[in-house]
Amino acid sequence: QVQLVESGGGLVQAGGSLRLSCAASGRTFNYDGMGWFRQAPGKEREFVAADILYTRGTYYADSVKGRFTISRDNAKNTVYLQMNSLKPEDTAVYSCAARLRYYNDYKAYDYWGQGTQVTVSS
Repeated sequence: QVQLVESGGGLVQAGGSLRLSCAASGRTFNYDGMGWFRQAPGKEREFVAADILYTRGTYYADSVKGRFTISRDNAKNTVYLQMNSLKPEDTAVYSCAARLRYYNDYKAYDYWGQGTQVTVSS
């Protein structure tokens, strides 16, 4: 059973930085894809960033390009999201996601974490 546990959320002022972590357990092999999504109150969940092993690529939503960086430590089965120059509109619950096999869609995942709250004050 795959479990994903996020950490690192919190309250930060606009312009500040946070680093989110997501540790995956339940499997010893590398996950093909690990990603981050977010959901703000009253809005649908949206894609933030992804790291795909099969394509050796990273992908970002336009709204976070140049400010957020996704990375992962395969030895630890952990994915990170470094968030810089945060804006109030980045306020949301951030969830990580993972998949074991390749899909031709970097936004498709099989497993989800519970999420961690990020609040950016103006």
